[in-house]
Amino acid sequence: MDLLRVEHVSKHFAEHTALDDVSLAIPKGSIYGLLGPNGAGKTTLIRIINRITAPDSGKVFFGDREIAPADIYNIGYLPEERGLYKKMKVGEQALFFARLKGLSRREATVRLKQWFVKFGIQDWWNKKVEELSKGMAQKVQFIVTILHEPELLIFDEPFSGFDPINANLLKDEILALRDKGATVIFSTHNMSSVEEICDHITLINKSHNILSGPVDEIRRRHGNNIFRIAYRGDEETLRTALDGRCELMPVEDEETHGYSSLKIHIENDADVRGVISTVNDTVELRSFEEIIPSMNDIFIRAVNGNL
Repeated sequence: MDLLRVEHVSKHFAEHTALDDVSLAIPKGSIYGLLGPNGAGKTTLIRIINRITAPDSGKVFFGDREIAPADIYNIGYLPEERGLYKKMKVGEQALFFARLKGLSRREATVRLKQWFVKFGIQDWWNKKVEELSKGMAQKVQFIVTILHEPELLIFDEPFSGFDPINANLLKDEILALRDKGATVIFSTHNMSSVEEICDHITLINKSHNILSGPVDEIRRRHGNNIFRIAYRGDEETLRTALDGRCELMPVEDEETHGYSSLKIHIENDADVRGVISTVNDTVELRSFEEIIPSMNDIFIRAVNGNL
């Protein structure tokens, strides 16, 4: 079941088209990557989902009905442009945002205290925001985004400015929220994060949705039939045996536990078994594995029109 559907949404600003007939469906309980280069239209789409702006055409559905003003209480949004009131005390500001999301002061205080302890920032409750480091301020904003336990969470570059330890802390929390039933839209340029936590993605480029689907399926679909062979035996004999059956790619200068490595490209899927058989008859075959392209490779190829 889809928690959110975007159907044929377009948005224009003066001479600029931000979104042009964009559609996507976000499965309930998934982490959905929203990808694209700067200026592609991602932030405009997020603002339309949040009802900050309206589409010129098309519709957004939350569950089985068109999204309504009251649905913002079921959405938590962490924008890329961070913003806290520097002169307010940290706890006071966190309570302010929690009350805006419909929590009572008592319930908000209990939940905030728990999260502040979990993130190790409990000693900063009565300090001013301007005293916080950038990382601590981002932790506070993350907490107030998720505090009201919304069905849909939207994170725009949530790891920006975080050191690896705190980035991993946030990744673990996002995965835990997904496992508890939340649906997450994750907008980022960090393709390694996409591979680590996203179930599905949509890639927007020049206002259009140019690629959508499950991450693993997309990586396999856009592989180039490139394989790595680990073997023990004479390299020249193996190269001679494979000549004409596949393309021999530059030899990788690596050896693992006494086994050599060779990279090959097989044009047709139907030839894979024959190549494996030839290798096995010629040398001692240790492994034969497909090299799946990274999301970073796919992103670059797609944006450049080479996918």
